[in-house]
Amino acid sequence: MHSFTEDEKRGVYRAITERRDVRSQLPAPTAIPDSVLFRILWAAHQAPSVGLMQPWEFILICEVETKQKVFRLFEQANQNAASIYKKDQRTLYGSLKLSGILEAPLNLCVTCNATCARGSGLGRQTMSATAHYSTVCAVQNLWLAARAEGIGVGWVSILEPSELQEALAIPPEIDPVAYLCRGYVSEFLSQPELEIKGWEQPPRFLT
Repeated sequence: MHSFTEDEKRGVYRAITERRDVRSQLPAPTAIPDSVLFRILWAAHQAPSVGLMQPWEFILICEVETKQKVFRLFEQANQNAASIYKKDQRTLYGSLKLSGILEAPLNLCVTCNATCARGSGLGRQTMSATAHYSTVCAVQNLWLAARAEGIGVGWVSILEPSELQEALAIPPEIDPVAYLCRGYVSEFLSQPELEIKGWEQPPRFLT
């Protein structure tokens, strides 16, 4: 009685199936229209959150100088990360494009305020990490909505949180959870890029 139509269900499952972590496919910067950006952020705000606290905030980053500052942090963290790999895996790691910070017209930092008064602590007395889980749910909503709009999203996790916090002047009680690069893309790959490059093979499930 409450299910979607067949076309609606296909759209939902298509967005889930075709969502990609995009970096290499970001073409020359093309601005995302405000109306599209609003819809994507609206979708993020519909995410479930423990106690209805909605602990997330979104920092939009368009300035080239700020992107360059964050990119320098990425370069240092990436160099440190590469050092743990050996031989062929080190070579493969060096060939991967792991950031679209400079190419993407819009960068977005998603933060979490785990001490937020909203929700009056409901559900956080025993599992305080649920504030961060809620924020990640908002990221997933944003990602799926972006895919439906034809916009690629790349999550840059090779950043030291404390350095990113300082670079973006984020207050100490607020945690940066996700740094995202967003923009229109030349294509959405049929498989995850790390699978194509041979870094990892995801498990297969029966369909």
